[in-house]
Amino acid sequence: MDLNERPVIPEPVPTITEPPRAGEAHILSQQGTPLTDRAALEAPTMVSVKDLNLFYGRKQALHGINLEVGKNTVMALIGPSGCGKSTLLRCINRMNDLIDNVRIDGHVRVGQSDIYAPDVDVIGLRMRMGMVFQKSNPFPKSIYENVAYGLRVQGVKNRAVLDEAVERSLISAGLWDEVKDRLNESGLGLSGGQQQRLCIARALAVKPEVLLMDEPCSALDPLATSRIEELIFELKRDFTIVIVTHNMQQAARVSDFTAFFWMGKLIEVGLTEKLFTNPRERMTEDYISGRFG
Repeated sequence: MDLNERPVIPEPVPTITEPPRAGEAHILSQQGTPLTDRAALEAPTMVSVKDLNLFYGRKQALHGINLEVGKNTVMALIGPSGCGKSTLLRCINRMNDLIDNVRIDGHVRVGQSDIYAPDVDVIGLRMRMGMVFQKSNPFPKSIYENVAYGLRVQGVKNRAVLDEAVERSLISAGLWDEVKDRLNESGLGLSGGQQQRLCIARALAVKPEVLLMDEPCSALDPLATSRIEELIFELKRDFTIVIVTHNMQQAARVSDFTAFFWMGKLIEVGLTEKLFTNPRERMTEDYISGRFG
């Protein structure tokens, strides 16, 4: 793969003319060891957004978004409230379809699939996406049934299969050791950080290709936030992750690539360390330094 293929340079911002050069920075890999720029840039594309425009009625919320997310990498979306980060995230699993008067132009591909093609099975598509929201939302069910829910919806009834999936998912979410002796207790009885990890386990149980996280730590204390961030490093061994965050320190800690949005436009995207230490756009620098936003 040609290194110049990632990151995709967004239009209509004409001053960003090339991707960061490989070899000038290092990113943490899923094992917590350095991952070179070249390795990150050469990751095959898992999510591709091309010329994406989104309208709520007459109001345009996204303007010509072009973005690629590599397989087994973490892409952080940053920018002020209302700039289109969460809207783009919802485009990737077609949650915006549930909103009246939404019109979308452009293309979004996940793997080899154009997810806005007329013949796409939207329910099947959403099974390929794990979604973790800002506020943890466990169901009023047992811990076990929270994790098994998606599989039961898919028609899985075999108890051994469900048991294996529940254990695997809770281990992946870093929660198994804390709840393995109380799987039949209500998920609502867990702490806030545990509830968020339970929701992550629920998302992982159906083995999604992409994990979408919309400010997953905004309602958590620093200790719980730290655990979720450690978990993100572990999860990208098996999943591609797109995370929306207002916490720029968090974006710097957990992501391989960062995309900065402003007023529905993608201003700059690149390797996280490069974007935070040497941004190409003055607007990006001003936002990161706290001069506005």
